[in-house]
Amino acid sequence: MTKDNKGTGKSNQMWGGHFDEMPDELLQKINASISFDNKLYKEDIQGSIAHTKMLVKQGIISTEDGNNIADGLMRILQGIEDGTVKFKTEFEDIHMNIEHKLKGLAGESAGRLHTARSRNDQVAVDFRLWVRNRIDETIADLKNLRRVLVTRAENDAATIMPGFTHLQSAQPVTFGHHLMAYYEMLTRDQSRFEDARKRMNQCPLGAAALAGTSFPTDRFKTASELEFDAPTNNSLDSVSDRDFALEFLSAASITMMHLSRLAEEIVIWCSAQFKFVTLSDKFTTGSSIMPQKRNPDAAELVRGKTGRVYGSLITLLTVMKALPLAYNKDMQEDKEPVFDAAETLQICLKVMAGMLLDMKVNSENMLKSASAGFATATDFADWLVRELNIPFRDAHHITGKAVKLAETKGVDISGLSLEDLQKIEPKITGNIFTVLGVENSVKSRKSYGGTAPDEVLKQVKKAKEELK
Repeated sequence: MTKDNKGTGKSNQMWGGHFDEMPDELLQKINASISFDNKLYKEDIQGSIAHTKMLVKQGIISTEDGNNIADGLMRILQGIEDGTVKFKTEFEDIHMNIEHKLKGLAGESAGRLHTARSRNDQVAVDFRLWVRNRIDETIADLKNLRRVLVTRAENDAATIMPGFTHLQSAQPVTFGHHLMAYYEMLTRDQSRFEDARKRMNQCPLGAAALAGTSFPTDRFKTASELEFDAPTNNSLDSVSDRDFALEFLSAASITMMHLSRLAEEIVIWCSAQFKFVTLSDKFTTGSSIMPQKRNPDAAELVRGKTGRVYGSLITLLTVMKALPLAYNKDMQEDKEPVFDAAETLQICLKVMAGMLLDMKVNSENMLKSASAGFATATDFADWLVRELNIPFRDAHHITGKAVKLAETKGVDISGLSLEDLQKIEPKITGNIFTVLGVENSVKSRKSYGGTAPDEVLKQVKKAKEELK
């Protein structure tokens, strides 16, 4: 049952002139957003101060009113940060909570703040500012993680490990080369956030409810004050656009996918079956029943939290997919998924950097694994092409026979005798053994972007220049 507000003589302060009664309690409950949009308090105050300065400059409100408003907003900011200002659900959202507090501090002047502004453009600018700040933080975290990868790659430029396709041993590579692959992924991720930031950096403040305003405002002034490149071009689009949030979530989802792939590999590398790397107590947990266990929980959680960020993207896409212009209350649902995704992405980027710095590489196990599984079979085939001028498809067939014979004998290809190999292809010479060791295989991959240690170090040097 809900409380009947009929006959109370009370109405909402924001639209009380047209309404005689308070909203039903259920409407108040579903309508209130202060429990989550309080995160926008800094941006809301920042936007309001910029708006106030513009109103004063344009002669729309007096300097005295402007000073009263700005002083009151700064006192509210301080109160929120020191915990003395408390938010109330009855005032719905962060905007009205701050406006209510301002009224108690600035008196009649407070009522002039909302001149030439609507909550529609107010929330639009607050949200853009918040997302822009999170993009800047994300870029910083991505740069840090890229630096960690480069440092580790440089240290392990010559550490040999098996390269996989289908999670089957394919060709030997270096661990440094493997890590630099993730550096490339994260570099693209960073560029996506940078690109999204450029596109979103237009100021919607001044679009008012949807049609602009009749007051002589200067939207270029507020845009500049808030460090936007320019004001948005269309008032309808200004208040109804959430592409900037969707682009943030899209870039975050792709980044999380990359983190999840690396996390999955760390989980595999830590397993007893691989033993390629070891994580310390800092990033692992034990078992409540199996005392021998060391679980890579940090990596598993990064892998698992990827689904949360994907879900946030789908949530906002679904909210926006059928909304007519301009603002609709559905758009209140835009913030929680973005807030959650931003927090998730931030902790995962930091955790991944921590794990990589903490990780101990078991190079002997990596080398042993790289030497098994006929990882130099391609080198064998390439030698036949290069030295004997045999067409690659024929060389592939000859190599397959050599692998089969080695399997029968329980050895690697390098364990076959020259006599064994010449029974398969008489033209083969003893020189073939110079390419069958994993060290020789890795060193030979000198093509641009290849796994040869010298080439990895070239890519590391290039990456260091990029990170400057």
